[in-house]
Amino acid sequence: MSEVTQTFRPGLERVAAYRAGKPAPVGPDGRSIKLSSNENPYPPLPAVVARLAEVLPHSISRYPSIAAEELTGALAARFDVAADNIALGAGSVEVAAQLIHALTAPGDEVMFAWRSFEAYPILVRVAGAVPVEVPLDAEHRHDLPAMAAAITDRTRLVFVCNPNNPTGTVVTAAELEAFMALVPRDVLVVVDEAYVHFDRAAESPSGIDFFRRFPNIAVLHTFSKAYGLAGLRVGYAIAPTDVAEALRKVAIPFAVSRLAQEAAVASLAAEAELDARVEDMVAERARLTAALLAAGVPAVPSEANFVWLPVGDGAAGVAAALEERGISARAFAGEGVRVSIGDPTENDAVIGAAAAIAAAATPR
Repeated sequence: MSEVTQTFRPGLERVAAYRAGKPAPVGPDGRSIKLSSNENPYPPLPAVVARLAEVLPHSISRYPSIAAEELTGALAARFDVAADNIALGAGSVEVAAQLIHALTAPGDEVMFAWRSFEAYPILVRVAGAVPVEVPLDAEHRHDLPAMAAAITDRTRLVFVCNPNNPTGTVVTAAELEAFMALVPRDVLVVVDEAYVHFDRAAESPSGIDFFRRFPNIAVLHTFSKAYGLAGLRVGYAIAPTDVAEALRKVAIPFAVSRLAQEAAVASLAAEAELDARVEDMVAERARLTAALLAAGVPAVPSEANFVWLPVGDGAAGVAAALEERGISARAFAGEGVRVSIGDPTENDAVIGAAAAIAAAATPR
């Protein structure tokens, strides 16, 4: 049989596959510490586990509710918005893809800061749109004036990742206000708040507040980070009704499983318990950052559940130094290393490696 050569879509060669954070090797002490994916180091809340155990025997053989009425209603009540303002997906990354597919045609532009969430350019190119990357400023923050200046008549979407992944920095409410004054009303600004639960910056904007005030704002949230449901895949957008309706049209049918829906509802009902856990992670973030800085490691103050080390060409060396101790982090070649916040013992391991990190980060 002669070999058949498939013809792939033009432009696919420019799409990079998403790189998930890799597991850590086993270190000298027998431990393997994965701090490469910004995962919550704690298990789901007990009430969530109990609810999943209750519904599991009855949820696998049937399709979930495609409208997810209970979860949509709980979110609408939580944020005091209409149910028609909510669109769900398999994690906020899938909802981001819905936004791009619903609002762009081939050749349209989607803007975002860079470096920011690694999936943005992938999702844009898969949709046939054009990614527009605007460099971060010298403090590793969104340069909103430069982003406003880069808007063209082909711009359809602007993603503002706040806090930004992987740098952990935030924009201020005043900066976002000034930016919105310059954005044409036919350009949708998406405030991606995947890490909003960890943000303690007094001047940070509330995406929901901006959604209420501007007709061209949508907000992305996820249950993957603070809620610890990364393995169940559920996220959502709060958006103008016409946008939310369009997202539901392009969504993958039944993408949010019943288990994910039930876990999300139970998580929303246990937010007081969740808040205590998040505060522990914020305290650990401060402890880890202070220890790294004290050891001479460059670390950017973060408002997320990770810390960015802008070590430039030292990124590969820093990642290797951590791997030698059984710790995986996310290295971005020539730019830096992102270290997720783990539990206290995992953070202790990173602190114990601080001297080696500093040595690896220092140009020779």
